[in-house]
Amino acid sequence: MVEDKKPVLTLMNANHEPADPSEAGRPPTASSSRVKFEIYGEEMIEKRVKASGNSGRVYLPPDWVGHKVKIIRID
Repeated sequence: MVEDKKPVLTLMNANHEPADPSEAGRPPTASSSRVKFEIYGEEMIEKRVKASGNSGRVYLPPDWVGHKVKIIRID
């Protein structure tokens, strides 16, 4: 049986140091505009968001329907 090893993603600041949990919920500052997230998951798909009226849309596989997902903007 294959051991279930899932990737992990940790919240880091722009200097690659662990983000201060006391700053959770605050908007990013100029010195920490990018952060690193560490999460466990089953699958990952990288896609570009398409325009859809006054919003954006990303299509996901039909077998993902009903599952919880997290979206992280990377650029």
